Amino acid sequence: MQQTIQRISRLNEIGISLSVERNTDIVCERILQGAMELTHADGGSLYRMSDDQKTLEFVIVANHSLGIHMGGSTGTEIDFYPIQLFIDGKANTGMVVSCAVHEDRTINIPDAYDVEGFDFSGTRMFDKKTGYRTQSILTVPMKNHEGEIIGVLQLINAKDEQGETKEFSVEERELAESLASQAAVALTNNRLIEEQRELFESFIKMIAGAIDEKSPYTGGHCRRLPDLTMMIAEACHNSDIGVLNDFSMKDEDRYELRIAGWLHDCGKVTTPEYVIDKATKLETIYDRINTVDTRFDVLKRDAKIEMLEQKLLRLTETASLDYSDLEQAYEEKIRQLDDDRDFIRKSNIGGEFMDEALQQRVRDIAKYRWLNSDGVEEDLLNDDEVMNMVVQKGTLNDSEREVINNHIVMTIKMLKELPFPKHLLNVVEYAGGHHERMDGKGYPLGLTRDQLSIPARMMGIADIFEALTSSDRPYKKGKKLSECLRILGFMKQDGHIDPDIFDVFIKEKVYLRYAKEFLPSHQIDEIDESKIPGYEI
Repeated sequence: MQQTIQRISRLNEIGISLSVERNTDIVCERILQGAMELTHADGGSLYRMSDDQKTLEFVIVANHSLGIHMGGSTGTEIDFYPIQLFIDGKANTGMVVSCAVHEDRTINIPDAYDVEGFDFSGTRMFDKKTGYRTQSILTVPMKNHEGEIIGVLQLINAKDEQGETKEFSVEERELAESLASQAAVALTNNRLIEEQRELFESFIKMIAGAIDEKSPYTGGHCRRLPDLTMMIAEACHNSDIGVLNDFSMKDEDRYELRIAGWLHDCGKVTTPEYVIDKATKLETIYDRINTVDTRFDVLKRDAKIEMLEQKLLRLTETASLDYSDLEQAYEEKIRQLDDDRDFIRKSNIGGEFMDEALQQRVRDIAKYRWLNSDGVEEDLLNDDEVMNMVVQKGTLNDSEREVINNHIVMTIKMLKELPFPKHLLNVVEYAGGHHERMDGKGYPLGLTRDQLSIPARMMGIADIFEALTSSDRPYKKGKKLSECLRILGFMKQDGHIDPDIFDVFIKEKVYLRYAKEFLPSHQIDEIDESKIPGYEI
């Protein structure tokens, strides 16, 4: 009676451990180990039903006497063939494990060498090869809460108190069946959780892919950033620099950060394409630079007409054939107009910075007067065109920049509406903080370094570095690696990015690992880390 109580208590303990464990390999190991312990079995195997329900696949195999432990979390591959449930289209009842499935019953065999109806030739070959003696066999189908058989638990050679092999008792059979039932439910729950997790991950990757596909100029950003973020995170995990000395991550922390990386720009689904895809400063539905070119052509035509009219006037009044001064003035004017047009064309292409002198030249050219198609004289560039042409950085004007920046507000809003489970509660903060600055001058909340988590700061650096190296932005080509690091160094000095994470980024050569994996070779140049601003070796 005392042994029975102890076994039931142990069965409950095993059942509880199965219900809380999420690693399927470990669950399988606990099932087999627990069953062998409860029944005093020397060996055993756990099989799972294949997806097509045509075979039983080995999951874990163990034998105390032979020192065998394969499958599960051991890393040792099981090289046994799967058990076929059907042969030539007919149910395979000649194998004890497949028979247990087809007949949906526990099979308890006292001696494998003294039984009819089952093919144990493989067992005998194994025994002959290893010197083992397979005797008692207990085979239990594992059924989930819906009554579906999802696998089979098989135990070998029950042992008595003297260590002698015996038949599995009725009590041991009942304990094994009870454990198999609990185990089937645990495995089913784990599978459902894993399937939900796969669905969730597929869904967020689909959103990220849709954002990348939405614009050819940001294609790949949502796919590259999670990888770069995780590279930085692993380097910080192993670092002892500054605040990172106490920073560490568990597997669930890594998963949470990667999910945040995939979702960091989900708000861009609300951003209009005409803003994301704005390749030049004058682009709307089309690039208005072509309209401006036409106006220059009109000015050049009018200059020629004016020159010819002056020639005609001179010929009429003085009969002089010397027009050299008129022609020279005309040629100079044409050269000036061509130069101005070339300047406007170049200015239309966004860059890293447009100084005040160049902006003023745009304003001066804008005041040129021309006759439109209605014969009305007006400025060469209207106010809207001037506003766009004098944008200092990139191609977006202030209102368009605000629209772009609003994507992070939408990201936070969208993510806050999701009922994240406990292990993903930080996703909103991580994803929503990648445009903040350490000095509090970022957006959307103006948070400072102390108000931001370390993972959010990591993602901030990842987002900037990916953008600098990216070759698919509308207003620039991908920069050389050395220039990207130089700009990032200035950002550290300017209080834009986290200084400790930046130092780890350089020291551990995260930039180089990312470059080798994602950048074309022509962008990867020689790096002298001693010349990177703000970095001390």
